[in-house]
Amino acid sequence: MSPPPGLVRAGVWLGSAMSRCALEPRPAGKRWLVAGLGNPGLPSTRHSVGMAVLGQLARRLGVADSWARDRRCAADLALASLGDAQVVLLRPRKLMNANGRSVARAAELFGLAAEEIYLVHDELDKPLGKLALKLGGSARGHNGVRSCISCLNSSVMPRLRVGIGRPSHPNTVEAHVLGCFSAAEQELLPLLLERATDLLLDHIRERSHAPPALVP
Repeated sequence: MSPPPGLVRAGVWLGSAMSRCALEPRPAGKRWLVAGLGNPGLPSTRHSVGMAVLGQLARRLGVADSWARDRRCAADLALASLGDAQVVLLRPRKLMNANGRSVARAAELFGLAAEEIYLVHDELDKPLGKLALKLGGSARGHNGVRSCISCLNSSVMPRLRVGIGRPSHPNTVEAHVLGCFSAAEQELLPLLLERATDLLLDHIRERSHAPPALVP
């Protein structure tokens, strides 16, 4: 079976059937991992908006047809080039509260440190359409982020927080998070996904060309 063209361009072939990952030597430029947190099989819910961002990111990077399942990290992976950098896109196949297992295993496979891993996830405390890219910090009650912090044993991962809004009644929070976007919200999604992708790509480009930090 021939490897998918998009993964060949990235210098890596991931066999979707047997999940055999033939990693080339680490590229000369930086390598980053971007994980879209969510629940597999529920891509249209507010809680899985991180996966929707990953889908748009894959389209922008020209690897939307190159997703391949890797059983070792229980995730779908796609690889792309961004200038001299290599970007590993990851959509966990575990439930949200276990997403960290997929992220940590992929980090091990690709030789990545926690600060080289971006987490993209929903944010209740921001209205729909609002974005924030934060470098590290606490999980702020998000189970997927908490899982990643636990499995990576670090809280320094940059996070792109995608606002989904908080319902007025506390008893409806779970239904809101696990529910699908309304028709009105769906009209806002394309622009939101574009803006989220722009923010990620700009941040990755900037960090890829930043000089290494001096060690005291």
